[in-house]
Amino acid sequence: MAAPQSHPASHSGLPAKQAYGIALICLFLGLVIGYTALRKQPPTAVVSSAPAPPAGVPGNHPKLTLEQMRQMADFQASTLIEKSKTDPKNAQLLIQIAGIYQATHQFKEASDYFARALKIDPKHSSARTQLASCLYYSGDVDGALAQLEQSLKGNPKDTNALFNLGMIKYRGKNDNAGAVAAWEQLLKSNPNLDRKPEVEQLIAEAKSAPIAKN
Repeated sequence: MAAPQSHPASHSGLPAKQAYGIALICLFLGLVIGYTALRKQPPTAVVSSAPAPPAGVPGNHPKLTLEQMRQMADFQASTLIEKSKTDPKNAQLLIQIAGIYQATHQFKEASDYFARALKIDPKHSSARTQLASCLYYSGDVDGALAQLEQSLKGNPKDTNALFNLGMIKYRGKNDNAGAVAAWEQLLKSNPNLDRKPEVEQLIAEAKSAPIAKN
């Protein structure tokens, strides 16, 4: 994908490239996907019915629109995309590109790059878990679950995959029993889990919640 010909103006007086870099760092810090990124967040923040709102640029700048975020992602990823054209089998490079689009809430583009990376390195469990998160935020709940199930075939104890499997079943499919099973497996396979109390709270919540009717 080529870099856009024009970019959103910076109101900070910084050169455009620096402004984009600062904004991108803020967006990376603001996005929460996966159990590992949940160190200082409640577990229920992992997935929701809609993506978290974008973080603003430092100072008094207004929040970025999705279109501005898309332009920023294109700008930031442009060099890596050019490199990938001459090194198309470099899975790590594709994952880096995917991460830029994921951090700017461009989940469809992120999914495409994660999927391309996984064709090259299908055993990359972290990339597959991130692909699942992007698919979920794009509205493809079944696709997200399929990716997590596949990830768990290679690593049945994967903390991120098990946690997100439970969250997506609970929030995305109203499958309380399936969510409980995933979280109980998470605790069983990771007895020293640092967020054990929060996971136990989620299990109790899912067990007591009324079963939604489709």
